[in-house]
Amino acid sequence: EDKTYDGALIASLSIPWGEVMGDGDVGGYHLVWTRDMCHSATGLLAAGDTEVPLRALIYLACAQKEDGGFYQNFWINGEPHGRGIHLDEVALPILLAWRLHRENGLQDFDPYPMVLKAAGYLIHHGPVTPEERWEESSGYSPSTLAAHIAALICAAAFARERGQQVPARYLEEYADFLESHLERWTVTTEGSLVPDIRRHFIRIHPADANNPQPDEDANHGVLEIRNRPPGTPTSFPGRNIVDAGFLELVRYGIRKPGDPLIEDSLRVVDAVLQVNTPFGPCWRRYNHDGYGQRKDGEPFQGWGYGHAWPVLTGERGHYELAAARDVRPFVRAIEGFATSTQLLPEQVWALPDLPKAHMSFGRPTGGAMPLVWAHAEYIQLVRSAADGQVFGLISEVADRYRNGRVTPPREIWKFNRQVRSLPAGGTLRIQTASAFRLHWTCDEWKQAHDTDSTSIGTGHEYVDIRVPARQKAPVRFTF
Repeated sequence: EDKTYDGALIASLSIPWGEVMGDGDVGGYHLVWTRDMCHSATGLLAAGDTEVPLRALIYLACAQKEDGGFYQNFWINGEPHGRGIHLDEVALPILLAWRLHRENGLQDFDPYPMVLKAAGYLIHHGPVTPEERWEESSGYSPSTLAAHIAALICAAAFARERGQQVPARYLEEYADFLESHLERWTVTTEGSLVPDIRRHFIRIHPADANNPQPDEDANHGVLEIRNRPPGTPTSFPGRNIVDAGFLELVRYGIRKPGDPLIEDSLRVVDAVLQVNTPFGPCWRRYNHDGYGQRKDGEPFQGWGYGHAWPVLTGERGHYELAAARDVRPFVRAIEGFATSTQLLPEQVWALPDLPKAHMSFGRPTGGAMPLVWAHAEYIQLVRSAADGQVFGLISEVADRYRNGRVTPPREIWKFNRQVRSLPAGGTLRIQTASAFRLHWTCDEWKQAHDTDSTSIGTGHEYVDIRVPARQKAPVRFTF
């Protein structure tokens, strides 16, 4: 935490592979990433501290953009550095605010204006994220959608506590819309990584955030992977690139542990990404990852080899705990990855020992160290193990989705997602960022209707058209 700008928590006191960086490489990890910052604050909450997390939340409220979003990262004085858009970085401050509220840690700070603006941003810009948590790809990301759904439910809870039923209901219904599309958007039925498992979650279903009519079938799409070695392929079918980001769906309470789809997806992840080190299991981010120390031990410079991340051992440990399995091997593994001074690295070497480069199997590479996100994940895992319950579980989310909630068929049309079809008997919701009158018909203009939009208090308006179950003609509308 910075000593001038209270609450500014940076990602690491390091520049990865700094030995080959010049004076022009000023970024490093000594920047505020909203994602890492929220994870750090949550780790401190798990340790019983509410003071620093509150300062972090107030800092984020000051750094929030006018449109409700957050910059990818920024200097401690709030000046932006990276300007990418990550929807999980808009969702996570809402989750932090709700957790502080539940811990009675907000004191006299009211986060609701920040929460409502952030929720409005998610509604306006989602569901495709221009970048996901690995900051590389655009599309439908299970981990981003998990944070997105959970944040909207928490925002709705804030609204309902204030007696604002209209935005609360709308936020919940939008979260339900996202939740009901998870499998369609992020689960392939044509996987080929493990011969007997065709249906599993993928890392991200590639889609252009600027395309208003994206292909939403998770079996389709080609994913471009950065940081690949020269002369090697960079394009792969999206259905065959996996990571374990879908575990966030269980962590927040959107899916049950032990769900057959989750377990099958884990079998694929373990077959493709698991590294069994002398200290315990660890996982690489995703297959074909090129971000990491090169195989010959040389530092990462634009390309390399993706090694294993201790933070992913923590995420898996949380799932194993949720599934009522032994969490201790995962706690011990993370402890084994630490240095003699108890620092946890971003990555550990996932290949046989390479003495000439001072690389040892399961020991730190030249990546960032300490990675504060990894420390926060470890603290939460220890707290979760002590409690016998996942610390990150959000009861309001679990109550809504874990019992097999049946969501009425609904499709949302908005200018950045111009959906072309919906199930018969469903509801078509037309949503925009300003008031409007909808001129529409369901019978090729034999009868025309004019409906004024309803405001929902997040800067958005909508009109619902309930489509008859026997509808044959298209729904046509204009503004």
